[in-house]
Amino acid sequence: MSRLTVVILTLNEAHHIEACLRSLQGLQAERLVLDSGSSDATVALAQALGAQVQVYADWQGFGVQRSRALAHVAESDWVFFLDADERMTPALAQEIAAVVARDEEAVWEVVWEQMAYGQSLARMGGSGGVARLFPRRLLERFDGAVHEGAVLRRSAPTRRLCARLPHYSRETIYASLQKLAQYVQLGALKRQQAGKRGGLLRGMGSGLANFLRLYLFQRGFLCGRAGFLYSFFVGLECFFRYVALEVDRAELNAPVRR
Repeated sequence: MSRLTVVILTLNEAHHIEACLRSLQGLQAERLVLDSGSSDATVALAQALGAQVQVYADWQGFGVQRSRALAHVAESDWVFFLDADERMTPALAQEIAAVVARDEEAVWEVVWEQMAYGQSLARMGGSGGVARLFPRRLLERFDGAVHEGAVLRRSAPTRRLCARLPHYSRETIYASLQKLAQYVQLGALKRQQAGKRGGLLRGMGSGLANFLRLYLFQRGFLCGRAGFLYSFFVGLECFFRYVALEVDRAELNAPVRR
């Protein structure tokens, strides 16, 4: 039987990690929590629930952390990456188990069901899938400080899982502002490394375009207040990362914070 490991990256996720790990009870898999130096009870809670925990406190970006996790799953045949603010559903667990049992050499994407400000945004149009399930033999490493991508040892087809993955990414305004600051810095750094230019006008164009894409074309307006807030915060992130690219040059050259 093929072995599956679920990898969860954490930093101060004590409010999420228990529910995340408990949602995996219906999936026959090893559980690896790769912590980035939490100062709360994340590590203790994960260990109490039987997860293997490794700590790498020198944060260098999501790509580096995911690559580090691969060293601890060398004996597994498959790897599924789950975030602490996501929840495995019985339908998705069953589907993943079937893929692992077939052991087909392909990369599998999952589509989020965004949960924001107390409600589901399922009525919004999807923005595509996120690659999360990989045959271990294919994975070389991950590149990128944010929105990191997998580097494969050889090409493989990409397929999509049918069941959606609930993603509790924006529960409060305060948490959304914290996420905004984090992703603005990481997004600006990524663009700086790619040699892109920033500026106020570029930021305004990107922010407005992404707000309209989510709120109008992907039907965020059907989700009421939560749909507006979600679209607005994504638009703000797009705006500020281009402004930060021009204004915060010295800050971007400092060590990446999480």
